[in-house]
Amino acid sequence: MSKSLLMIATAAALLFGTGCKPRAKEVTSLQRKEAASLASEAQFALSVRDVVRAESLLTRAAALCPDTGDYWVELGRCRVRLGKRDVAKDAYKSALAAYEDEAARDAANRASALLRQIYVLALLGRADDARSLLAKTQKDLPNNRDVRVFVEERQLEQLLASAAFKEVA
Repeated sequence: MSKSLLMIATAAALLFGTGCKPRAKEVTSLQRKEAASLASEAQFALSVRDVVRAESLLTRAAALCPDTGDYWVELGRCRVRLGKRDVAKDAYKSALAAYEDEAARDAANRASALLRQIYVLALLGRADDARSLLAKTQKDLPNNRDVRVFVEERQLEQLLASAAFKEVA
């Protein structure tokens, strides 16, 4: 009996004792290529105004590469066009998470990932959070040209005032 309890305790410790989040499944280069192909096909579908097909293709692309925020943003835009605002919001939240992960793991593209997070926060209607992140980004990366231009040209405020942006937000 005590041997069984010891085995159960050991198994539980191995399963739950690490305290770490399980690692996301690694995306292969083949999956990335397939997702890029699907996204390209979706862009063509959008160019001929086949939003339903584009949504289907982008759903598949995002499933293959959930760490690619751009697929999620485009999927969200398609869903807004189709009147599916609730699921569009879910896609935008997935994009935000992907950009947060990218900013944390890729120092070379951190500024770009942070600016895309700001954009997605604005899409989600979280303008105050977007402004806060922009101020923090400006403070953390004062010498980054892209950040400086974004701030100096007041691109966030222009975006928030844009009618085209409001349609997809």
